[in-house]
Amino acid sequence: MSRRVVVTGIGLICAVGNTSEETWKSLLAGQSGVTRITQFDPTGYACQIAAEVKNFDPLNFIEKKEVKKMGRFIHLALAAADEAMRASGLQVTPENAEQVGVFIGSGIGGFDVIEREHAALLNGGPRKVSPFFIPAIIINLAAGHVSMKYGAKGPNEATATACTTSAHAVGDSFKIIQRGDADVMIAGGTEAGVTPLGVAGFAAMRALSTRNDEPARASRPWDKDRDGFIIGEGAGILILEELEFAKKRGAKILAEVVGYGMSGDAYHMTQPAPEHEGAFRVMRNAVRDAGITPADIGYVNAHGTSTPIGDDLEAQAIRNFFGKGTTPPVSSTKSMTGHLLGGAGGLEAGITVLALRDQIMPPTINLENQDPVTEGMDFVPNVARKATFDYALSNSFGFGGTNGALVFKRWTE
Repeated sequence: MSRRVVVTGIGLICAVGNTSEETWKSLLAGQSGVTRITQFDPTGYACQIAAEVKNFDPLNFIEKKEVKKMGRFIHLALAAADEAMRASGLQVTPENAEQVGVFIGSGIGGFDVIEREHAALLNGGPRKVSPFFIPAIIINLAAGHVSMKYGAKGPNEATATACTTSAHAVGDSFKIIQRGDADVMIAGGTEAGVTPLGVAGFAAMRALSTRNDEPARASRPWDKDRDGFIIGEGAGILILEELEFAKKRGAKILAEVVGYGMSGDAYHMTQPAPEHEGAFRVMRNAVRDAGITPADIGYVNAHGTSTPIGDDLEAQAIRNFFGKGTTPPVSSTKSMTGHLLGGAGGLEAGITVLALRDQIMPPTINLENQDPVTEGMDFVPNVARKATFDYALSNSFGFGGTNGALVFKRWTE
């Protein structure tokens, strides 16, 4: 029998909160974090809005001399890990250090530093490029810095699977513990893609909303007037522990991780496969791994990005999987947080755990005119809802046709 894995700590930072509880409170209030971009002047950009982290000071988590050695995505990861570790009460000691691992991914890494150092190269030549340029941008340095901060000497990994990145990080960490290669994993993802090049690139693909005059109403999954996603930034980190290890140290358990699925579309660079059959298969794989049936799932935290094609296809996949007329309530918290790209799966895994803990489903805001093709589906429109449910599913899908799904179980023991 494989080992059981539980969640004992959550650290979230995003546009609607700098801690998990602040984020959760904002989500339940239906509060949007989308505003006009402040990190650079977006005048002239097709999309001038984003879901930026607000009032964030990396000096609260990192020594001043170290801050410039890291990209913003690393700053955010360290902040989320700090909260998650404090919440879990976990102490890494010489006795357990080799059984504590870190698995944190990012879809893009240090875009901000790449742009800054490229400008330095063009303006001043190669001698103006920082010696910390490379370690500040590469994706695995988020996990590297977290491991160094806490002395975690177990598995140390990073993923870069686009918008599925941190769902894969959490799921792979679950499997690492399940098979006995670690007792604890600090797992999740981080992203800081609100940069001139990041926004220009996604806008050039016509993937972003251009509802610049109404930022708070721009992210509107499954609404018939949606016109693209909102790029967000932040991080979501979970502390996963083997059940007996957690119990032995008296940890407060928030939920159990019971299922993980992966799949590939093998179809297109950016578009989901027809009927989003890759999403169907990843949900099937996750639910099967959990040893339950689709009927046991009481809530789905959807990928739900607010893109015209993606939302409809995900809804179709959910319908196909659960059966038309029997789909559970589904919501997209990206309607409030924006899309954290590689950080989305970690953020939403944490949100899903909080939903199970408090037995409340966060809403999909801005759902004013539900797309007719999703008629009959319940997207928890605009207002959070109390409910009773034991299992919840979190979906993540990425460019390149990479899919991940996680199943969490309410903790009742």
